[in-house]
Amino acid sequence: MKTNAKKPKVAFDFVLEELYSLEPTVKPMFGSHAVYVKDKIVLILRCRDSYEYDNGVWLATSREHHGSLKKDFPSMRTIALFGGAESAWQNLPADSEYFEEEVMKACTFILRGDLRIGKIPTRRLKKIN
Repeated sequence: MKTNAKKPKVAFDFVLEELYSLEPTVKPMFGSHAVYVKDKIVLILRCRDSYEYDNGVWLATSREHHGSLKKDFPSMRTIALFGGAESAWQNLPADSEYFEEEVMKACTFILRGDLRIGKIPTRRLKKIN
């Protein structure tokens, strides 16, 4: 076991500064970093060499909110590495010219408690019930 193993750098860590007042928790997930606020996962921060098209800030949401979120985030798109079908999760792509602006807007929505962003993971739902 390595004791001096470096932790991978959190991509787009400015998000954590923006959400600081909510005391977000960051956990490694699938080579990226999941951002939780209380019991909800709200974002995944992804910047990897594989599937670069999907690099960016992933929004934890559901299909029912895609239409209204697309109005707020015109560059938002589905995550291709999930197989091409429309996924519940959506990506604010790092290759968009509006990336930082849209990510900051998403952070503002999270700070305001916007119900369109954030999901209680299934395993936590089972513990609550």
